[in-house]
Amino acid sequence: MNDPISTPDQDKSLLAQRFRGFLPVVVDVETGGFNAHRDALLEVAAVTLRMCDDGLLHRDETFDFHIDPFEGANIEQSALDFTGIDLESPERDAMPEEIAIPELFRSIRRSVKEHGCTRAVMVAHNAHFDLGFVNAAAERVDMKRNPFHPFSCFDTATLSGLAFGQTVLAKTCQTAGIEFSNSAAHTAAYDAEKTADLFCLIVNRWQELGGWPLPPID
Repeated sequence: MNDPISTPDQDKSLLAQRFRGFLPVVVDVETGGFNAHRDALLEVAAVTLRMCDDGLLHRDETFDFHIDPFEGANIEQSALDFTGIDLESPERDAMPEEIAIPELFRSIRRSVKEHGCTRAVMVAHNAHFDLGFVNAAAERVDMKRNPFHPFSCFDTATLSGLAFGQTVLAKTCQTAGIEFSNSAAHTAAYDAEKTADLFCLIVNRWQELGGWPLPPID
């Protein structure tokens, strides 16, 4: 008996099949305010994901950057008080956007290629806020190859409202049984990793309930 001819979808990785060719990349930013074009981007972290043979999502790599405010950037003192960022700390080890953003994008594009995806889609808690700051930084440094979809994203605040009846990241993690430290929160790397754990939990739970892979259509 001849082997069945594979379809293009069958040739894709499980992760590429799961999200129609997109690679979910979980992002968190810490900023000097709420205006992506006026206020400074101070930290950005991205967490890539991997999918095992059983179709379950897991955290993969974390890429974390502390960033020098761009020239002329506005920084609200209330934002620094909220995040606890000390711009003068010698341990901050910040770099200019012109270095951080291209390095971040190269790492994400490499992961997109490794998983056979077409591009990345941002996952974040209140995702359009993070996407706006990343896109604004990309424009400032004249990055022509932004790996992220320009406007589509997966918002874990919305997903959390559906899955757990909570929309605040800390409360959602606690409800979901994910350890969360308020003292460690509001750093981009920590919040991105907790958001990644939350996203994986929701997607995996949906699979366990029979939501993916979809049953064949008769």
